[in-house]
Amino acid sequence: MRIGKLISQFQQNEITEYYIYRQLASSIKNPHNRQIINKIAEEELAHYNFWKKLTKKEIGANHIKKWLYYFIAKFFGLTFGIKLMEKGEESAQILYKEIVQEIPEAKKIIRQEEEHENRILSLINERFLSYVSSIILGLNDALVELTGALAGYTFAFANPTLIAVAALITGLAASLSMAVSEYLSIKTEDNKNQNPLYAAFYTGTTYLSTVIILVLPYFFIKNIYLDLTISLSLAIIIILIFNYYLSVVRDVSFKKRFVEMAFLSLSISFISFIFGFLIRRFLKIEV
Repeated sequence: MRIGKLISQFQQNEITEYYIYRQLASSIKNPHNRQIINKIAEEELAHYNFWKKLTKKEIGANHIKKWLYYFIAKFFGLTFGIKLMEKGEESAQILYKEIVQEIPEAKKIIRQEEEHENRILSLINERFLSYVSSIILGLNDALVELTGALAGYTFAFANPTLIAVAALITGLAASLSMAVSEYLSIKTEDNKNQNPLYAAFYTGTTYLSTVIILVLPYFFIKNIYLDLTISLSLAIIIILIFNYYLSVVRDVSFKKRFVEMAFLSLSISFISFIFGFLIRRFLKIEV
């Protein structure tokens, strides 16, 4: 009974992934990449037909999964979408090995499934991923510097509008400075894999976008301590989302990077908050 259910599950997974790869291939402009993705789609269809011989029935695709992964790949990048889907197959491969004891012919399918990820990712060349280091630079600096600045301004000024304006001015100046620095850095290194203008754009845009998100609460809520709490919470959410994305596309440790970035941002915020308190107390600033 269990083996029968597993086979039906595998059969549906294969036809679902066949349609996902076919949809992705139809949207890829690079002919070589499109050909490889189509080939993998055909392998998935062959796997489906293998399981169909055992179940002796047609099984439809999981349409929710089909469209979900298609849109994830379109909006967050082909590499992220495919790697996320392949990660979902890791548990399936454990079950495949259980099936092999009953159906030795399934070994070939296991081998092909394990080859998919490396084969696909070796051919994908997404411009966005070439500039991940520039995005990390802009994000890290914005999170550390702006959370610290907001915490310091919060106690030093005690006026939400003034805090927001000061943080925006600081953030805009810093984002332009970071963009110029990244441009000069890439140009000096003569990095053939990166365009200095694109690198500067990704660094500056990431920095400024992060600044705007963190500052927004101060424009709408008059309680400065609630504003700071919300901003720090938003910073943690940004760190969480970004590090999850990075852990998928680069196969790095999610937990280690998340804890490191969160610790640095919150530590700088705490130190800046104390510094703002001391400035306001000893300089007797009243706003």
